[in-house]
Amino acid sequence: MSPRRSYDQFCSAARALDVVGDRWTLLIVRELLAGPRRYTDLHADLPGVSTDVLASRLKDMERDGLATRRRLPPPGAAYVYELTPRGRALLSVLQALGVWGQAELGEPRPTDAVRAHWFALPLLRALDGRAGLVEVRLEEGDFHLYVGAEDTPVYGEGPAPGEPDARLVMDSGTGFALARGELDLADAVRGGRVEVSGEGALAKELRDL
Repeated sequence: MSPRRSYDQFCSAARALDVVGDRWTLLIVRELLAGPRRYTDLHADLPGVSTDVLASRLKDMERDGLATRRRLPPPGAAYVYELTPRGRALLSVLQALGVWGQAELGEPRPTDAVRAHWFALPLLRALDGRAGLVEVRLEEGDFHLYVGAEDTPVYGEGPAPGEPDARLVMDSGTGFALARGELDLADAVRGGRVEVSGEGALAKELRDL
């Protein structure tokens, strides 16, 4: 575990950066917003991070009260990492960073990794004020969102567990435009760029946008 470095400034922003300002920390939080994750899963979804750095950041996050490590019961019997309530509270920080960073996205670069679930946070922003289980299908893969839920994972990889309240299908271009803030979800639905299906109240609300 690396010793915590500090800016030694009596300022809440500086203190926050003492804890989450290291490279990779907030991206690990992004991954753990999906709920408990194994080390190997985290490493697979954080392309570019070394095993040593990932292990060090996770230990730092445990020390700072952002994440915990526990062993799953049999037959899993694997160790997983998950966010504490303090770690989960960083969702609003990531959302604010995401809005600020929209102008930096541009078109995907040839070297850019892409994961379907990285579109979860922009879509949560687009669905703010609503509630329900939403399944999202992209060319890059499927994921699901727990919109408006508290004390649960924010999203999950793969199809929704059970029948979702709404299912959204879109192509990559539409997903990129939504992530960049160039396209409003309501306009995307009205323009036929996002297909909405499902029998739940949320699906009906989205189809009526």
